[in-house]
Amino acid sequence: MKLKIPPPIQTLIALFAMTGLNNLIEINLFESKLLILIVIIVCCLFACFFLISAALGFKKSKTTVNPLKPETATTLVVHGVYQYSRNPMYAGMALFLFAWFLWLGNPLNIIIFIAYIFYITHFQIKPEEKALLKLFGEDFHNYCQNVRRWI
Repeated sequence: MKLKIPPPIQTLIALFAMTGLNNLIEINLFESKLLILIVIIVCCLFACFFLISAALGFKKSKTTVNPLKPETATTLVVHGVYQYSRNPMYAGMALFLFAWFLWLGNPLNIIIFIAYIFYITHFQIKPEEKALLKLFGEDFHNYCQNVRRWI
């Protein structure tokens, strides 16, 4: 793995970076917090769904959830939420981060959000995919052909 920082910590770093940028340059896109609050709640509910469903899928399959050691996976999980996303845990974390972006309302934070997506894809997901391809071969290749990386 190219990355040694666990993805939840990466998400917190992005969250703090957004907060810091918001404190440095205060801009708010949204006049009404009520409508945005509804969207934020929906994002958080979907994020919880993705994270909990993904973790339960790993537990049910009795395989590792450690993102720093994908080579220790014993089972390729393709059921449940994994039928719709190869990375529902990362999608869930990204949704929480997007909800935070909306809460802050600072349009400059979209840069941090996009950088987070790029970073997690390049330094976490792609190395995981290489390890899983090595472990599960054609089964993982076929899975990748049928299920999107994010959503």
